[in-house]
Amino acid sequence: MKHPPDTDILGEFLISARSLAEYRAIFTLADSDLRARRILDCPGGAASFAAEASALGAHVTAADPIYTHPPAQLRTLALTETDRGSDWAGAHHDRYRWDWYGDPQQHHRMRRTAATLFGADLLAHPQRYVAASLPSLPFADNSFDLTLSSHLLFTYADRLDADFHLMALLELSRVSTGETRLYPLVDHLGRPQDDLIAHLRKELHDKGIRTSFRETGYEFHRGATSMLILHGPADG
Repeated sequence: MKHPPDTDILGEFLISARSLAEYRAIFTLADSDLRARRILDCPGGAASFAAEASALGAHVTAADPIYTHPPAQLRTLALTETDRGSDWAGAHHDRYRWDWYGDPQQHHRMRRTAATLFGADLLAHPQRYVAASLPSLPFADNSFDLTLSSHLLFTYADRLDADFHLMALLELSRVSTGETRLYPLVDHLGRPQDDLIAHLRKELHDKGIRTSFRETGYEFHRGATSMLILHGPADG
């Protein structure tokens, strides 16, 4: 007997294509966060952030294991994954707030535009895209002034355990001389990860890493209105 598919299972890790406008809202990025600063986007996915922020004077490195794919294959994958993500969000429409985007169609258009820009930048500036995966990154200590990480940690808490989260956070902190900003603090079903976060904050505190919360200007998953900040030596 065949069982119907579980529509609450996202399946493979989703490769998302977010725009600079989304990053600004998610991470409360001001112009001063971008100009002439070394920024790590990890995981970078198929976001257009590296392309758009670099055009404003930032020095962006995107890190993601998907960058092992040939550029032509990755450009196609970025678009098909964008469609998969939009289909998922549409099928779970009530779990999301659509006011930031306007409606699901505009959300899809924005993501397709970002995926297309990512594909063009990947060809024009391949040095910005480093094939690497948490919890081990090929960067020296304090390589970046600001690190941004979204929609991996906490999002996939159903398959990445607490030890992985801790190792990943320690690694992101190691390569960052300034803040590491993490969003969202819910999983892909919108469930808060309060117990996991409390555990991780204690472990980080015991290792000398200060953490805090900050409200964001973005809410897509209902209730996902804050990010976790890891403070580096430069801002501590």
